[in-house]
Amino acid sequence: MIDPICGMTVDEANAIKATREGRDYFFCSSYCRDKFLKKANLFKNKVFIVSAIAVLLVLVSFFIPLLAPFRNIFLVYIKKIWWAVSLGLLLGGVIDYYVPKEYISKILSRRSPFTIFNAVLTGFLMSACSHGILALSIQLHKKGASNPAVISFLLASPWANIAITLMLLSFFGLKGLFIIFSAIIIAINTGFIFMFLEKKGLIEKNKNSVEVTEGFSILKDIKARAKNYKFNYATLKDDSQGVLNGAVTLGNMVLWWIIIGVLIASFAGAYIPVHFFHRFMGPTFLGLIVTLGLATIIEVCSEGSSPLAFEIYKRSGALGNSLVFLMAGVATDYTEIGLLWSNLGRRVAFWLPLVAVPQVLIFGYLANLILK
Repeated sequence: MIDPICGMTVDEANAIKATREGRDYFFCSSYCRDKFLKKANLFKNKVFIVSAIAVLLVLVSFFIPLLAPFRNIFLVYIKKIWWAVSLGLLLGGVIDYYVPKEYISKILSRRSPFTIFNAVLTGFLMSACSHGILALSIQLHKKGASNPAVISFLLASPWANIAITLMLLSFFGLKGLFIIFSAIIIAINTGFIFMFLEKKGLIEKNKNSVEVTEGFSILKDIKARAKNYKFNYATLKDDSQGVLNGAVTLGNMVLWWIIIGVLIASFAGAYIPVHFFHRFMGPTFLGLIVTLGLATIIEVCSEGSSPLAFEIYKRSGALGNSLVFLMAGVATDYTEIGLLWSNLGRRVAFWLPLVAVPQVLIFGYLANLILK
């Protein structure tokens, strides 16, 4: 059985039981049970509250012309990211139900350089935007991935994944490779720095990590599970319900942050004049700083940010500013920081911009200096 709050596998015989709407649920602790029962009231659910505010603003915009630009941009953002967020939640549900903690702990929790490289490689193979990746990152954390590995995964995925690599190459040509390699290097560097911070006790450790015996083989375990698995209607129903429960639990953790991010970005996009971008975002140090500030506000998803980043480059000729706009959003965006703060730990969230932003600015400066 799966605890619907923390995602842990629990033994029905020893689990804490609660009933809601005629259905039994099992929990690893009284804390998870109480939190689950508290969420039973829909009107206390943060996703419901924030979604209701967003819908209300969109409806009111039909009667207040001043809000029409906000509505148009908000709907464009939703159209761009809904599939990525849905895919991220679905994959998170699959990971939650099918992937044992031992697998994630073995690959992404050891104090080894290979842990960081594995995290970056995993991020490269994921084709989802930054907010779809957010859902997966939190799910990996729940499954035992170390905080340094989660940070490397989060930094690498939006800008160094296969789909975005192709998109950036189509926009920037071979210069797009500089953005991709910069994202990979920053993700690796940040992961190693976070490993050092974790070793010194300066950031939180992931309490979800489990000890894995030295001889544990993921491949052998998969073969054993596959051999004992019986495919029929009952198992298909249980599997579907398990994946759905994992996705819903994950959605309750991340969706309200994502909606807040889209709302703020929509207001910024609607009411900050376009000429402001072109006037103050030239290939200068001031331009990099202004770009950094705007990236913190506007970054919503990689697919949506890429065309705007290209527009900055096309009008100003500053590739470094485009790089900062793309990369700094992940390192400073309130959605990412908020989720890290509430899930990985306050010190992890505090250190992310301190470690990543200077690297982003350095690579942005180099791009403006070398790739004119």
